[in-house]
Order: sequence, then structure tokens, then C-alpha cells
Amino acid sequence: MAFTGKATYSAGSTLPELAEDVSDLIGIVSPYETPLLDALGDPMREATSTHHEWLEDALLPNKDAINDATWTDPSSDTDFDVDNGNRFRMGDQIQVEGSEELMLVTAVSTNTLTVVRGYAGTTTENLADDQVINILGNAALEGADKPGARFTNRTRCGNYTQIFTATVEVSGTDMAASHLGLADEMDYQKQERLRELLRDLENTVINGGQPASDPQGSGSVRRSMRGIVQHLSTNVFHTGDTGFPSGNDLDEAKINYVLRKIWENSNGNVDLIVVGGFQKRKINAFCADSRSFGANDTTFTDMISIYESDFGVCRIITTRWMPQDAALLLDSSRANALPLAGRSFHFKPLASSGDYECGELIGEYTLEIKNEAAHGLIRDLSTS
Repeated sequence: MAFTGKATYSAGSTLPELAEDVSDLIGIVSPYETPLLDALGDPMREATSTHHEWLEDALLPNKDAINDATWTDPSSDTDFDVDNGNRFRMGDQIQVEGSEELMLVTAVSTNTLTVVRGYAGTTTENLADDQVINILGNAALEGADKPGARFTNRTRCGNYTQIFTATVEVSGTDMAASHLGLADEMDYQKQERLRELLRDLENTVINGGQPASDPQGSGSVRRSMRGIVQHLSTNVFHTGDTGFPSGNDLDEAKINYVLRKIWENSNGNVDLIVVGGFQKRKINAFCADSRSFGANDTTFTDMISIYESDFGVCRIITTRWMPQDAALLLDSSRANALPLAGRSFHFKPLASSGDYECGELIGEYTLEIKNEAAHGLIRDLSTS
């Protein structure tokens, strides 16, 4: 027997007797994650000036290069020029990189070395311009006076703070009205704007730059911080560079080449590899040829989260804000995103001149990245 009473379908969805059924949750699809900031963590200290500075130092170098293209006999000449003669002392044992011949420095005149060739019974070999020379160590004379003091000067590095702001403004009526999915419109707007500012902070920490002139800012010049990419210069490699592994795709050869160069140039401990989505898929494919699955396996895993090599154990960080053609190799112990003292993200209520409530979210931050030679960057990788 058919139902003849009143039913919901007979009332119609637009009739007032039906209550609305709306979820109390608000879905947000816009990306706002900050994986790099999460990996770096909260800094141990704050910046105390709009120009945050730090000191860096280095040991006396133990490498140089030959700067002499005029050889009478490159297999036996005992005098040749180098790039920096002040790195050498009488009594230094030196060896050209890739050569088995040892030489002993007997005199240094500006940038000209006088040496004993084939020292310690080694066989002399041809020398060439631009060859790298390793200084093995100095052999002092017994009872000799002290050698001249040598030292390095500490360098002062710095970065400027950048102000991040967003305004929140809600009418009095909107504040008083009931809303679906939230209890307070002002609080909700604060949360949304804060997510945007954190997203922008991570993007700026990676990619930001500062004005070429007047970087401290003025009434007409905005002060901005220099990001990680702009800080690096020593270990920056482009596909196609001489000596860099061939090909435009990111592979193990390229990662290990940069890790080795960082290891050779510094005591940095690279522990983060930061990439975008496309390059992360390339890293996942490193061991694709060696994966095996059983007949009963129902889960296919195609992800690498940690890369372990001879030069360190690196966690893979995937961030949307990394340039898609780049891979960043970072020593996280030398990188921090610091707030200016008392200026971490906070809400400042502002006076209202009408029927509304308003305020401003404010944060002022800078990037501290010490010893740029402890980090590396690969650019011009394929993106499709």
C-alpha cells in the first residue's frame, strides 16, 4: 500500500519547514604547508636588528693552482708561478693533484716557487697551467727560529629583515551574526591570513632577494631578505658545466657529485635535499630498476624519503616553492629563519573608525645561512 502522508520529497527542498543540513567543517584546498620551515625548526635565538649579522672564519688554505703557461721543460723545471704565493712556505711538501710526484719548496718569491723535483725518490712528471697543487705539510728545521705568523681574517656576513603583513577587517554585523562552521569570523580570518604569511615566508626564505642599492630600506624602498638560492655561489652547478655529470635529468651521479664537492670544500654535513614535485619523482626513480615485489604484494611503494651516501644521510624535503629546475642540498645546522625580537607573527588590533573591527597580522623575519660553501645547488634540470 502506497504511503499517503506527508514526506520530505513532497515538501520540496525550498520550503521553510526543512532544516538546512550543512557540515560544521570548512574545507580548504589551497596549499599552505611549510615543509622546509618545519624541517629547520624554531631558531634558538632572535635577531636584534634589522640587519642581522654573523661571523665566519676559515683555516689557511692548503690548495692552490699553477699559473704558468711558459714552460722550458715541464718535466724538470724547478721554478714556476702559482696563483697565490703567500700560501706557500720554504719546507712545504707539495703535490699536483692526480700526480704521484712529490716536490719540496726551497724558495718563495712573490708568486714564484723554487722546488726540488722528484722529491723522496718519486718520478718527475709534466706540469701544466691551472693544475691544482695540494700543500701536504711543512717540514721545519730542527732548532730553527719560529716561522712568520700567518692567520685568516674573520668575515662579517649578514642579511636584512623583511616585514610580512596582512590586514583583517570584519563588519560589526558579520561579527554578531551566527556562521556555519565557525564561532568567530575575526578568529577565522586571522587563521587564514596567518597561513598565507607562513606560506610566503617559506617561499621568501628559498627564493627571496634584496635590493641592489639601499638594502636597508627607506620610505620608498622596501627592505627584503635574501633567500637561500641567492646566498649560494661556491657550490652552484648547472647542467652542461664542464666536469658536471652529463644529462639534464636529476640522478644519483649529480647528487653525489655535488655532495662530494661540498665535502671537499667544507666540513659541512648536508642533511637535507630540498626539491619540488618533479625532481622528487626523479629521486624516487633512483632505485626503480632494483625494486622487486612478490606475487602476493598488494601495495606498490615508489618513494624515497632518506638518501644515504658516503658524504652523509639526507632527508628529502618536497616543497612547492622550490624552483622546479633546481635541487638544493642544505646543512640545516647552518640555516635558520629568525624573527626580529618581539616581532614573530602576531596580531595587532587597530582602532576602528566605523562599524567594523580591524587589525593587522605582522611578522618580521630574516634568514641566517652560515658558510655558504657548506651548501649546494643544482640548476637547469629538466622539468618535463
